[in-house]
Amino acid sequence: MNPADHHEFRTALRSLMMPADTNHQGTVFGGVILSSIDQAGYLEARRHGLHRWVTASMEGVQFLAPVFTGDVVAFRTRTVGTGTSSVSVEVLVEAERYATGDLVEVTRACLAMVSVNAAGKAIPFNAPPTQGDSS
Repeated sequence: MNPADHHEFRTALRSLMMPADTNHQGTVFGGVILSSIDQAGYLEARRHGLHRWVTASMEGVQFLAPVFTGDVVAFRTRTVGTGTSSVSVEVLVEAERYATGDLVEVTRACLAMVSVNAAGKAIPFNAPPTQGDSS
């Protein structure tokens, strides 16, 4: 990772919200957004090592705006801290409105991602992965 990129968000995922993602009122289920936040956190953590990564915690999820069918949602990530076997990842979620193209911040979350071996034991993420550790 280039140190100059340490504080810059990068797009990890972009998703088009479909009718199956929504509730009876036409807004996207929070769980759909949470699942994608988890995936984006994994993709950011994987930049630090080709290991299995698990989500240890997710903090600070407050929905600021709804997401609608047809919106394109961007999940942008950045690493905000590292430990021996863990990486702290911030995920910024933005919706590009279908009707106007306006960008709206939906939420932010901070995830603690931990590198683990095939048995689920935390391992240093800067060590080379062993057979069966990468996923």
